[in-house]
Amino acid sequence: MLEIIFTLLMLVMLQAVLGFDNLLYISLESKKAPISDQKRVRKVGILIAIVLRIVLLFVLVSIIEFFQEPFSFMTGKIENVLDFAFNGHSLIVLAGGGFIIYTAIKEIWHMIGKADLHDGVGEDSKSRKSANAVITSIVIMNLVFSFDSILAAIGLTNEIENSTTAFIVMAIAIVVSGLLMLLLADKISTFLAKNRMYEVLGLFILFIVGIMLVTEGGHLAHLKIFGNEIVPMSKTTFYFVIAVLVVTDIVQGRYQKRLIAEQQHIESHSKAKKEDA
Repeated sequence: MLEIIFTLLMLVMLQAVLGFDNLLYISLESKKAPISDQKRVRKVGILIAIVLRIVLLFVLVSIIEFFQEPFSFMTGKIENVLDFAFNGHSLIVLAGGGFIIYTAIKEIWHMIGKADLHDGVGEDSKSRKSANAVITSIVIMNLVFSFDSILAAIGLTNEIENSTTAFIVMAIAIVVSGLLMLLLADKISTFLAKNRMYEVLGLFILFIVGIMLVTEGGHLAHLKIFGNEIVPMSKTTFYFVIAVLVVTDIVQGRYQKRLIAEQQHIESHSKAKKEDA
């Protein structure tokens, strides 16, 4: 019994840690919906994703070998140029990573585009999506993010002899982590709305997440380019890069405030001199 409780706690922690980038994506993606629907979009998207995660868990437990075995028609090589052996897992991770990179680059480009300068708030009406379209995007990406965490969960529960008990433990962990996401999604979205400068940081974090998924997908596909094997970005490297981005953003923000204060001081001092003259 103690072993089961410990495994459950470990799974909840795993889901929470791996769910951070997912939560960030949900917060940023929900902003594309009409303002009045954004809160509902986050809740509905997460709730649907929780149900589909449990369905995905059941599917993976049943046919996990199908996702791990390379497809014969997607295995081959081009001498001294390319080697590959794609399986279901690698294709899902590669597609998810590629889509996240595309989304991050598109949103960053949108932020610095000319259209944003005229809008003032950086959100023109053309960038808006329907609530249902945003919910669909959230659910799909939630499943992509869930794939690795579910496979890790299956690995952690291998020592539980009863397969039904193992499934129940994993399902409880998924529900608990989903409820945590439900509680935190609105808070993170509110924070980003009040501190819009952190949106750029969030998008660059998503960009790094996309790169991490692409390298992982390439590794799972045994991809070699010009004889060089694609190596997945380690979690340590990922969190180090995120820490550097956050620290850089904080330092730059404070330095920018200092420069603005100095400029205002110079302008006020110059104005005072002119008035005295």
